[in-house]
Amino acid sequence: MTAEVVADQVLGVISAPTPARPRRSSSPWPSRLLRLVSVAAAIGLWQLLTAGKVRLLLRFDTLPTVTQIVHALQRRLGAGEYWLDLAQSLIRILTGFGLAAAVGLATGVLLGRSRLFADLFGPLAELARPIPAIAMVPVAILLFPTDEAGIVFITFLAAYFPIMVSTRHAVRALPTLWEESVRTLGGGRWEVLTQVVLPGILPGVFGGLSVGMGVAWICVISAEMISGRLGVGYRTWQDYTVLAYPQVFVGIITIGVLGFATSAAVELVGRRVTRWLPRAQEGQ
Repeated sequence: MTAEVVADQVLGVISAPTPARPRRSSSPWPSRLLRLVSVAAAIGLWQLLTAGKVRLLLRFDTLPTVTQIVHALQRRLGAGEYWLDLAQSLIRILTGFGLAAAVGLATGVLLGRSRLFADLFGPLAELARPIPAIAMVPVAILLFPTDEAGIVFITFLAAYFPIMVSTRHAVRALPTLWEESVRTLGGGRWEVLTQVVLPGILPGVFGGLSVGMGVAWICVISAEMISGRLGVGYRTWQDYTVLAYPQVFVGIITIGVLGFATSAAVELVGRRVTRWLPRAQEGQ
């Protein structure tokens, strides 16, 4: 038997389906309807409190109503600068996140597999990891010649550490039996890496990617507010400085939609890539 055959057998063990469980026959519509009702109730409560200028513990009389926000959104959708800001933020987030995914995966695997690399790079990573990425904005302004590069750098830092840590933990959690089976029959490092390590860590990697995407959005918007010239965060802050509060909430809603869409895309890709892995039935 060759190492490739053993690797295929190991992957067969990893991907062996669990005994089928009876699916729930209940319709998903009640759950979806409940979600819609909760969102509609929150919107209705917001409109009621702001239109009634309620001022108890919180000052709802200072906030725009839902109808004002909707009108501001309609005007903003017809303006070219809105789409330019949206595109600029997406370019920054995708560039920084893409770099973080590549570097985080590579260094995470090395930290989990190489004692020498862990001794050299591990202490530096652990010292830098607790530092909020947004705290590095002054450093980015001094280090990079353009604001654009600095914002991408901040986005990269924000997404990098969740991806790296998740990858490292996933590598260290792999059963040693899989690697030993391949090595016993002549498999080398490349076979172990491509046939055992990378397939085995995919669930952990995509968990880190999902977290990294969310953190990256927090930091890219903050960086745009501080040092940006374009972007959703920059425009939202500019609207706040001129007291255009309905437009501020348009920016907040836009940020939420963009973050939700990109995170959902990462999770969708993760489910497609790891569809061969056994998983519990959703909703159980």
